Amino acid sequence: MNAASIAIYTIVLLICTNLFGLIYSMLVLYTSIFKKFSIQKKPYVKGLFSKRMPLYLFNITLLLTISGFGAFFFADFFSQEFSIGTIIFQVIFAFVIDDIFFYFYHRWLHENKYMLKTVHSIHHRATKPFPLEYLYAHPIEWMLGMIGAFLGFAILFSFIDVNIYAFWIFGGLRNLHEIHIHSDLELPVSSKIPLLSKTKHHDDHHAKLTGNYSSTFMWMDRLFKTNF
Repeated sequence: MNAASIAIYTIVLLICTNLFGLIYSMLVLYTSIFKKFSIQKKPYVKGLFSKRMPLYLFNITLLLTISGFGAFFFADFFSQEFSIGTIIFQVIFAFVIDDIFFYFYHRWLHENKYMLKTVHSIHHRATKPFPLEYLYAHPIEWMLGMIGAFLGFAILFSFIDVNIYAFWIFGGLRNLHEIHIHSDLELPVSSKIPLLSKTKHHDDHHAKLTGNYSSTFMWMDRLFKTNF
């Protein structure tokens, strides 16, 4: 694969995961299929989906642009060898680094009064979130939130070539996880996956505006006693 192909495949992957988020959101908002799995029983505010769509589209455009150009310009550093062991190691490593960064970054957004009031408060208008609400954030918060993933792969780049399949798997899974933890649904299957944070963990954060700062895992909250 050349650089252009890698960039295109990266963009297509992210488009597909967010199309899933769009369909997921519409099913949650406009059908009763998932109603029995809802964590918060209060109804959704009518009209929010269409009202917030411009910010969803703006942030997804940022995601596609930054990820696409990043994949293109760093294409020469990617290994294209399909090695299961390497892929698993790099995906887990990237998730751990990303989650450590996200914990401190997210906590800072809450403890810094200026950032909470002017930036992060936008995301917290979603007191009862639905899947695409992961995109409902101030663009500055959205772009800074990508640093964790960049750090994870930058550290790997310092020692070894990053596997392109690990990069794609991480990107797809991270997107899908963010979509799901904003769904307000505690589904039987997803709630049984070990180590991963559950939807209720992040849903409680949206409902109470404090604590539960982790995203992918929960161990940082347990370590620093910010879980509830």
